[in-house]
Amino acid sequence: MIVGVPKEIKNNEFRVGLTPEAVHELVAQGHSVVVQTGAGAGIDLTDEQYESAGARLVPSAEAVFEQAEMIVKVKEPQASERALLRPHHTLFTYLHLAPDVPQTKDLLASGATCIAYETVTDSNGALPLLAPMSEVAGRMSIQAGAHCLESSREGRGLLLGGVPGVNAATVVVIGGGVVGFNATQMAVGMGARVTVLDTSISVLRRFDAVFGNRVQTLFSSSKAVADAVSQADLVIGGVLIPGAAAPKLVSRELIARMKPGAAVVDVAIDQGGCFETSTPTTHAEPTFIVDGVVHYCVANMPGAVARTSSYALNNATLPYVLQIANKGAPRALADSAGLLNGLNVVNGVLTCPSVGAAQGIDSITPEQGLALMH
Repeated sequence: MIVGVPKEIKNNEFRVGLTPEAVHELVAQGHSVVVQTGAGAGIDLTDEQYESAGARLVPSAEAVFEQAEMIVKVKEPQASERALLRPHHTLFTYLHLAPDVPQTKDLLASGATCIAYETVTDSNGALPLLAPMSEVAGRMSIQAGAHCLESSREGRGLLLGGVPGVNAATVVVIGGGVVGFNATQMAVGMGARVTVLDTSISVLRRFDAVFGNRVQTLFSSSKAVADAVSQADLVIGGVLIPGAAAPKLVSRELIARMKPGAAVVDVAIDQGGCFETSTPTTHAEPTFIVDGVVHYCVANMPGAVARTSSYALNNATLPYVLQIANKGAPRALADSAGLLNGLNVVNGVLTCPSVGAAQGIDSITPEQGLALMH
């Protein structure tokens, strides 16, 4: 199979779909890899490294799409990239379609087979291709939030861990998944006072077992959220419903009741965000203020630590890339129920019902979509 890697063009996105090591693995198994010049430049991966790994360099995204059968990216294709998609393409990347109607329409119109990292599952129903970026985003959320609390960012002027004789900041983590766990690790490590809310008692037991009395766990009800958020200095939103729009757990009215200069970091912004006041931002302008509360809502947080993120992502995605390349998309999807769960669009049809529900458009199941490929 001919695998293509275009340079990412989203604002301040420096990650790359395949590292030279991943390219080497594909080439060793008999595939061709076409890489756009400069694709890895943002993380100190040179064109020479890609050539040494066996890639063929081409000067433009147009050339990548023209030559490749499978396109491997990091972020959802931007409008100019979506215009290059054709029915013979298999696109393998993060899509986050639920809040993005224009992207959904363009992918449907393209006729391409589109497989989303974030809805691929493993044998336990977990999300193995979302997990590494959730780990990065969870850890980053605390350092971003700590920065937002600084006076220069119009925050409360708090040091997250305090100092002897001065209170540490109060951090509230909504959602005890991969994001929430990693955010809690960082917040505890920095000496903050941390409260975690989740609706799963087993999840809360895990936090209690790992962190003991360094973390307070609360069952997540609307009142518990309201009480915790109104007293917080920093709130991390890490709630995920796979493929679907994130639930709005913090209302505008509750934001208005927070302390002046408090901060919120909405890690769920890729799926629409879990704060009612959230709108996506970029690394160029990461924050805005609503009712005196600093909002950090960058939709590609791991892009800020692009080298760490690229290697963490490749570690997770490469086995799936190889499956698709070795077998072809129809057979790879048929052989792996977890990979099939990643199928979002095929032959102009939406195959992710949660996206269909979020956007109010018709959809079929991935299994029904697979039947369209034969």
